[in-house]
Amino acid sequence: MRVVLIGAPGSGKGTQGPLVAWKLGVPYLSAGDLLRDEVARGTDLGRAVAVCLDRGELVPDELMADTIVDRLTALTGGGRDDREGYVLDGFPRTVAQAELAERRLPGGLADHVVFLTLPDDVARDRLAHRRQGRSDDDAATIEHRLRVFHEETEPLLDHYRTRGTLHVVDGDRPQDDVLAAIVAALGA
Repeated sequence: MRVVLIGAPGSGKGTQGPLVAWKLGVPYLSAGDLLRDEVARGTDLGRAVAVCLDRGELVPDELMADTIVDRLTALTGGGRDDREGYVLDGFPRTVAQAELAERRLPGGLADHVVFLTLPDDVARDRLAHRRQGRSDDDAATIEHRLRVFHEETEPLLDHYRTRGTLHVVDGDRPQDDVLAAIVAALGA
């Protein structure tokens, strides 16, 4: 089963993703962790990504699609099947990224897309408390990230709704309740 998690910053994707992957017995992949790893290693991609992350901006669509599709292809045996599947958090973030990935991956990107809903005030509070020394979690950047989510990422909901793969889950509940709702939505 190929699952994509979508949600505003602070919605719980990074918390729920590994738990859902464990429940399904598939690998978990965080686009954010992958990009932060590139930054930490100082790769060409990492240097380009660092500028975007520091500003709270999205990484350009082509660059993101190339990076994620390469990783997913490796996970799924060349992209010719979904023998294991995966849980993917943080990609796609735009309709263009989704369309690029869908064209490049045999069988498409996702069997199921889970949208974790969360009010902005709760997202702000969660992000302010996690901080973890990340440069993309200061107050101004948090506001920018929320604005970018609403402008760039929310259109994905209609993209996946029309494909019949979208599941909406309330992310403003206790962690175990959210996990149970995701697993139920996936029929797993």
